[in-house]
Amino acid sequence: MSRKKDKRTSRRKPDIRPQRKKLQAKSENQEDYIDSMTECDVTFCEGPAGSGKTACSVGLACSWVLDKRIDKIVVARPAIESGRGLGHLPGGLNEKVHPYMIPVLEEMKRYLGLETYNSMRATRTIEICPLEFMRGRTFDDSFTILDEAQNATYEQIIMFITRLGMGSTAVINGDPAQTDLKHRESGGFMKLMYELDNLEGVGMCELDACDIVRNPIIGKIMERTNRGNQK
Repeated sequence: MSRKKDKRTSRRKPDIRPQRKKLQAKSENQEDYIDSMTECDVTFCEGPAGSGKTACSVGLACSWVLDKRIDKIVVARPAIESGRGLGHLPGGLNEKVHPYMIPVLEEMKRYLGLETYNSMRATRTIEICPLEFMRGRTFDDSFTILDEAQNATYEQIIMFITRLGMGSTAVINGDPAQTDLKHRESGGFMKLMYELDNLEGVGMCELDACDIVRNPIIGKIMERTNRGNQK
């Protein structure tokens, strides 16, 4: 008597594990940006939302830490949103900081995979540090990212840059059109880009609407509103 093969045991379950995102420039400007981060100790990048400022810097940092080119990734953001700081949020420091860091953390998970990301957070290979709490630190063999730098003062950005230790790279990203600083506070992002231009070891990059890799309508909207602001 022949036995029928149990189809339930013969079928292999498909591999549904998500693949890691790989860093790949999607425009010539993004390629120049990645080259600058690779070649320079400090890179400034100005660009509109969705143009790849965070994705490229986080992607390169994740690639380097996986290749053991660096020992640590440090990410900072100014804790200012719509004129409000950390104080109004409930919880301890980690809970207060988390909402500001979600875009960066989600990007890291795509590049590293959830398991590796969780392991690196647990061992502090990935450190999330509010800009306001970085004073006195020095980061050696690290990839340090200051995201949303348009919300940082001149003194804060200088403080961030001077945390740079041996064998480390610093990246400062920002979109001056989306500042949340109060009128009495002076943002230092564009001022420092002007002052440090043509300084050896410091790269200056600019992304624009053509580099936006989200919904194509965003680029069209940015172009139209930018033209309107220039009139």
